[in-house]
Amino acid sequence: MKLQIQSIHFDADKKLLEFIQKKVSKLETFYDRILDGNVFLKIDKDSSHEDKIAEIKLQIPGGTMIAKEKCKSFEEAIDLNVESLRRQIKKHKGKQMNKRHQHEPEIQMEEEY
Repeated sequence: MKLQIQSIHFDADKKLLEFIQKKVSKLETFYDRILDGNVFLKIDKDSSHEDKIAEIKLQIPGGTMIAKEKCKSFEEAIDLNVESLRRQIKKHKGKQMNKRHQHEPEIQMEEEY
């Protein structure tokens, strides 16, 4: 998966970028058809402690999956986003499986008496 990381109005350090790459790439173990991903990192000018915003967008065949979190650290926000996307992927795969099973012809066995 091609992953593009953008830090808006600040420079993210190498350690954070590697952390994000490692975490987001783990999603491919759940769904190997992810086309690409975008990660946006922002610092909210709010005076609260939870001022780090991380948003992840994944392009998949037929749509986009998005997760966005605001936390005390980017690492925490990324962890929550990855978990949210994992649940979305699981739900998406479940829907795909249901569609496949609905379109398969049912084989009925006749009982002999």
